[in-house]
Amino acid sequence: MKRIYMIEDACIGCHLCEVGCITEHSLSKDPVRAYLHEPERPIARCTVEEIDGGIVSFSTTCRHCDEPDCLRACISGAIQKNDKGVVRIDTEQCVGCWSCVMACPYGAIQRNLKKKKANKCDLCPDRMSPACVDACPNRALVFKEGSQK
Repeated sequence: MKRIYMIEDACIGCHLCEVGCITEHSLSKDPVRAYLHEPERPIARCTVEEIDGGIVSFSTTCRHCDEPDCLRACISGAIQKNDKGVVRIDTEQCVGCWSCVMACPYGAIQRNLKKKKANKCDLCPDRMSPACVDACPNRALVFKEGSQK
C-alpha cells in the first residue's frame, strides 16, 4: 500500500504540510477561508516537529501500520483498517478516551478537544496524493509503496 514517508534532511519546518491538510479537510477547500472565516477550523492530521530550535524538523503523520497498535487499543471499535490497508477513525463511534493516542508509537493521533474525538491522517481519499505531500515545497514528504511495522 502507498504510505507517506518523510525525508528529514529535506524538511525546512515551514508547516505548509499542515496548511495543506487543514485546507483539504475544511468546508471551503480555500486556505484563507479555512483559517479566517470558517466557524470551525479542522485540525491538521500531520504535525511538524522541531528539535534544537528548528535546526532539525520533520513532519509526523500516521504510518497506517500493518498491525496498528491504535486499533488494538481502541475500546469503542472506532478505529478500523480497510481492505486497502488504510487505518481510519469513525468519529461518530469514537468516545474520546485517547487510548489510541497513548498506544501510537509515532505520536500521529491528535486529540480534537472541542469535539472530544481522536483525529488522524486519512490519506486524503478524494485526492490522487495527500494534500500534505502536494503542499511540501521541498519534497520532504513522499507518497510511495511500502510497509510499516
